[in-house]
Amino acid sequence: MLVSAIRFEWRRILRFFPTVFFSLAFPVMMLLIFGSIFGNGPAEIFDGLGTVDITVPAYMALVIAVTGVMSFPLTMAEYRDKGVLRRLLVTPAKPSTLLLAQLIVNLVLTLVGLILLVVVGALFLDLRMADNWFGLVPALLLVLMSTYSIGFLIASYAPNERTATVVAMLVYFPMIFLSGATYPLELMPPAFQTVAKALPLAWGIDLLQGVWLEAIDPNWTTGTAILAGSTFVCSVLSIRCFRWD
Repeated sequence: MLVSAIRFEWRRILRFFPTVFFSLAFPVMMLLIFGSIFGNGPAEIFDGLGTVDITVPAYMALVIAVTGVMSFPLTMAEYRDKGVLRRLLVTPAKPSTLLLAQLIVNLVLTLVGLILLVVVGALFLDLRMADNWFGLVPALLLVLMSTYSIGFLIASYAPNERTATVVAMLVYFPMIFLSGATYPLELMPPAFQTVAKALPLAWGIDLLQGVWLEAIDPNWTTGTAILAGSTFVCSVLSIRCFRWD
């Protein structure tokens, strides 16, 4: 049953152009454009690191945000709003199976987007590869859980699909533009950098950059605690509020 659900969800998500474009093509396009303009030579504003080295971990967070805050929660809200989950309650197919399949498909799409970023950066833009893969994988998982828990919270509280879409956009766009996921935080005005400290994704980007570049950053502990805390709070609130119909 789960395999069939995964096949169905995979075909469904591939037919939805915005999700595929913004999770696979858009980050790579951004990387190629800014990488071609600025190159990957040492930059003073990045403490001697290259622009590509800094932006690849940030674009990784962008990919995660697309599937975690837009694709996954909006599909859940759509299924509940249209009564799909309610009808499944009286069939041998469990609603949880459909949601698990949707989660797996979005995670696979995220993984493909992350691999594309690294491959393009390494082949065409002289990306410095991460050495600490044992640290990078847990960091990615933590950012994933934090971001997806926010999406799950949106889907749980939104009364219908339209509201979920509006709320997801109100969360998604400020989050990606103010956290450094699309534009380096170091180049933003101080006021924007202050606002970014309130966004879990900004701490996630800081963590991914630190692990990728093997930087010694005292904010790692704070960032990890914030990401873990936001995951816990959003998950608890989502579970308490989520309904199948």
